[in-house]
Amino acid sequence: MSEKKKIVQCVPNFSEGRDLEKIEKIVSAFRGKEGVKLLDYSRDEDHNRAVVTVVGEPEAVKNAVIEAIGTAIEVIDMTKHEGQHPRMGATDVVPFIPIKNISMTEAVELAKEVAKEAAEKYNLPIYLYEKAAATPERENLAKVRKGQFEAMAEKLQQPEWHPDFGPKEVHPTAGVTGVAARMPLVAYNVNLDTNKLEIADAIAKNVRHLGGGLRYCKGMGVELKDRGIVQVSMNMTDYTKTALYRVFELIRIEAKRYGVNVVGSEVVGSVPMEALVDTAAYYLGLEDFTMDQVLEARLME
Repeated sequence: MSEKKKIVQCVPNFSEGRDLEKIEKIVSAFRGKEGVKLLDYSRDEDHNRAVVTVVGEPEAVKNAVIEAIGTAIEVIDMTKHEGQHPRMGATDVVPFIPIKNISMTEAVELAKEVAKEAAEKYNLPIYLYEKAAATPERENLAKVRKGQFEAMAEKLQQPEWHPDFGPKEVHPTAGVTGVAARMPLVAYNVNLDTNKLEIADAIAKNVRHLGGGLRYCKGMGVELKDRGIVQVSMNMTDYTKTALYRVFELIRIEAKRYGVNVVGSEVVGSVPMEALVDTAAYYLGLEDFTMDQVLEARLME
């Protein structure tokens, strides 16, 4: 019997959201490659950023990502970059996410391999963050990226911020790159029947981990002006430990104190099937239900 194929996801973020020609050059690293499937890529002109989503076999994805990092170095000049999104490099972040038949430990090893090889090949300083971080201080991307490209030259000189791989000086035009391994992130929003942003903000504060809420939930209030309502916009950083139904119900409870109702919710981008099956099982009251009972899951094996 043949060994089960390992599937990993990678979501590299590049600091270019306006020049389509440059974006296409970077994305071409993921096209027509054996063992790599380009699922999606999007750009945002205000953020001046492109986000690519690929899945595939670990070695094939690794080689494609390293090629894309090289292309980004060629076409992006961080000394001329400006945008609303925090960034520290041409290839800003490269998170790896275990999807099928691959453990988090293996995803961490893959992240380290990519960081080491890219740093050596391009003379690029690279930080490891999230599950791949060598120290707790480097787990949080916000801390690693603090100061952004403009302050990185000085930051790299500090002993506590020497990069994990590559030179202790910033790449003059490509800055610094962060490489990570993490759980699949679910972008999940819950809509409320009010136009008062302060209510969504207050609810977000109570449900997110930072405010004493659910452990694997980050959240903020957002105004949907065209619909005249507000939403609690969230990133669920580990759906296996904080289920979607749990945050949905908690928001409904918190909304009651303001006389506000939940009018719907949405998933942004892709979502693991298990996250939705878990929620369906809760609302249907299914007993001892497992992913093995999902027809499509069996067909994909």
